[in-house]
Amino acid sequence: MSLLKKFKRSFSKKVTQKNWPGLIEAYREWLPVSDKTPVISLQEGSTPLIPIKSISKRINKKVEVYVKYDGLNPTGSFKDRGMTMAMSKAKEKGCEAVICASTGNTSAAAAAYASRGGMKSFVLIPDGYVAHGKLAQALVYGAEVLSIKGNFDKALEIVQEISNKYPITLVNSTNPYRLHGQKTAAFEIIDFLGEAPDWLCIPMGNAGNISAYWMGFKEYFEANQSKILPRMMGFQASGSAPLILNKRIENPNTIATAIRIGNPVNKEKAIKAKNESNGSFMDVSDEEIIEAYKILGKEEGIFCEPASAASVAGLLKRKDEVPENSKIVCVLTGNGLKDPDCALKNNDAIFHNQLEPEVSNIVKAMNL
Repeated sequence: MSLLKKFKRSFSKKVTQKNWPGLIEAYREWLPVSDKTPVISLQEGSTPLIPIKSISKRINKKVEVYVKYDGLNPTGSFKDRGMTMAMSKAKEKGCEAVICASTGNTSAAAAAYASRGGMKSFVLIPDGYVAHGKLAQALVYGAEVLSIKGNFDKALEIVQEISNKYPITLVNSTNPYRLHGQKTAAFEIIDFLGEAPDWLCIPMGNAGNISAYWMGFKEYFEANQSKILPRMMGFQASGSAPLILNKRIENPNTIATAIRIGNPVNKEKAIKAKNESNGSFMDVSDEEIIEAYKILGKEEGIFCEPASAASVAGLLKRKDEVPENSKIVCVLTGNGLKDPDCALKNNDAIFHNQLEPEVSNIVKAMNL
């Protein structure tokens, strides 16, 4: 059966793109919601699974490589999947305010969904370590932003203490509803392919997403929606790799700001996912991340944020281990517009600046 036929067969059981209701309604039977849950949605989910031939060719083993481009969610990252659940359940309990620590994407999603649900949002960010695109989102969505002198891990410790002492709901990935929302990406992959992939390659920061994907794959497998389970292949930046080094990193450092986390709160869940799936963790350098970032942009027309490219960089680093005739999905967690500064500093494009506005000058610059 062709991939297109598989897609039409599986997706017809759900809903069409034209009337996609958001992931809670699309996967209600798989989620901890009830008729009493006020669904707060921006029609997140249903993001594309895109074949990337440039990466398949580099592996050269007759493999099919896809990217799950979650950068096309409403606020530009996978965090929207978890936030629709976290905010809906918070609203159900009568919550009036939420709080989170963030390297950027969580703050954007939390602020957007809190506003959508009529709640106030507070976000703690590490000063100087949040990409401008993400900070701009949080501000426009109406969050009250508190910048601290410290890293993400310190910010998370603070918001955890505040949420334990005051009537405010924490919406970081320690919130169990977040992972339930994020697991739906695994459902979408299987609904599209008709089966789970052989490998799922994914960036790891706080390690909630790899845990959520594994939850989703297992639930579909146990319900006979898939005959196989994937190997979970997690990747961290070399300067921020606590799960690879098996120790807390006091001063994590990487160009991939979204995964610049030295003490992941979902460490044990991620390790469990790795062990249960016979998966593996590996680090990738900033240079390898940027190379994958450039390949995706220049050869595939896909603009992701640097942290997302860690999944593709990791796959290329492990290409000799890839089984023949396998299907591999790399998760792209965020949109490249989140971090425009990185794009401007890391590209191979030709930029002609300050040309005289004459046809002859333009043609000469174009070598026509």
